[in-house]
Amino acid sequence: MNFELSEEQNAFAQTARDFAVSEFAPHAAQWDAEATFPREAIAKAGELGFCGLYAPERIGGLGLPRLDSALVFEEMAAVDPSTTAFITIHNMATWMLGTWATDAVAQQWGEDLTSGRKLASYCLTEPGAGSDAGSLKTRAELQGAEYVINGGKAFISGAGSTDVLVLMARTGGAGASGISAFAVPADAPGVSYGKKEHKMGWNSQPTRTINFDNVRIPAQNLLGKEGEGFRIAMKGLDGGRINIATCSVGAAQGALDAARRYLHERQQFGKPIASFQALQFKLADMATELVAARQMVRLAASKLDAGHADASTYCAMAKRFATDAGFNVCNDALQLHGGYGYLSEFPLERLVRDARVHQILEGTNEIMRVIVARKLLEGDSDIR
Repeated sequence: MNFELSEEQNAFAQTARDFAVSEFAPHAAQWDAEATFPREAIAKAGELGFCGLYAPERIGGLGLPRLDSALVFEEMAAVDPSTTAFITIHNMATWMLGTWATDAVAQQWGEDLTSGRKLASYCLTEPGAGSDAGSLKTRAELQGAEYVINGGKAFISGAGSTDVLVLMARTGGAGASGISAFAVPADAPGVSYGKKEHKMGWNSQPTRTINFDNVRIPAQNLLGKEGEGFRIAMKGLDGGRINIATCSVGAAQGALDAARRYLHERQQFGKPIASFQALQFKLADMATELVAARQMVRLAASKLDAGHADASTYCAMAKRFATDAGFNVCNDALQLHGGYGYLSEFPLERLVRDARVHQILEGTNEIMRVIVARKLLEGDSDIR
């Protein structure tokens, strides 16, 4: 097992780091304060390939391994977790479209999505179907050469500001086997959006409900086959969980770097607070947790890239551990800053607010525990 990154991987990570410093760092606090969705900056990320990192090459994606993609997301999240998290969601939805869309739909949307000229939202959650995604009620009825969609989605990132919706809807009976996936134009007649939610964090990306009232789309907009939608959604979420875990690792790295600088700069009792052993121990624990989280995320990414039978379980473990550890590191870094950490002039309070939601979305951390426990109790898993 090689823990060292290749020269090419390091160069790719450096490109992402430089991009985040130049394009995100000067504006991230303002985007957060004013709830601005920075489409122009996201489009610039697309010019570097960051909007189609692991999307298939047939739609203009780079087709990178999930591990390599995680390197890019981590560097950007160290500066702006909120904007980076949306880019990861867009990558997930774009990969799903590029993998399962018909040739006509892939040609229609693919290159615009991988380039960042157009953006995608992932539409699974409903007001009554969060952790129990298999109970979703949005319905798509095949009528001739069209599907007619009715229902609603909730907590959709980018809703109202994106161009295509990767939608899960029920085409069959109850349960997961009755769900199918679709590509829906975001401005299709009958699609409407709720108010922009006021959130604790993730303010640089809008979150809204979406309503579907007799929305008609061509039958060719079906992704995969009828009844495959839940499987497609879960495959998307395996990568999504690595992505959001990576955003937590990145946020934690940004917080740790800020804390290191501050411990040298801040003086109390006539000397830098970096000289106090209690704070040294705290910093050491933060770094240890961060490295452990990073390696777990990269292990899960490697398992997913290799098609390992237990990849989904590793993704769940990595998501649970890294998002908990990442939030704790951000929170501890704020504490090390004292009162200054609570001020918006410093990045810590924003990093804490942005990192907190990672423990909830892409499957709550409680659901991650359920996934891991079920696999362990099956008796035939090789989790070690």
